[in-house]
Amino acid sequence: MPQPPNQFATAQSIIAALATPPRLEALGPIGGRFVHALRLIALHERARRDPVPELAVRMGQVEVAAKALFLAQAVSASWPENIHVSRFCCRLLSHDEATIGAFVDAAARGDRVGFEATLDGLIRAERMSRLWEGALALAAAEMRAA
Repeated sequence: MPQPPNQFATAQSIIAALATPPRLEALGPIGGRFVHALRLIALHERARRDPVPELAVRMGQVEVAAKALFLAQAVSASWPENIHVSRFCCRLLSHDEATIGAFVDAAARGDRVGFEATLDGLIRAERMSRLWEGALALAAAEMRAA
């Protein structure tokens, strides 16, 4: 008869998975670009500069930059604590970036169930619609720009 999984081993594997930061390459193209935008916005906020001009250059269009900035503000207002972002050049994601990139990618696929599952227990239900709409707007702008 098969043995039930060892709870200690399962807990260890979960802890090991959490200790290994995910890579930027694990995200889809829209989620990955948004994480870069989020890092750039954080860098400009620390320097007390407007991020839109450089964001527009890096993202290729003013519309995409504006949608990214709107979504970043919505995430910041909805997140339960300060968002942790990695350095701009880093290929590893913080846990916040991995979660944000995952929900953006789910919205880009039109996967509302996956979107909500990513944020379940982290964001209050009444705040999810603002993030969903912002992520859909960003994805639509990205696809128009492509």
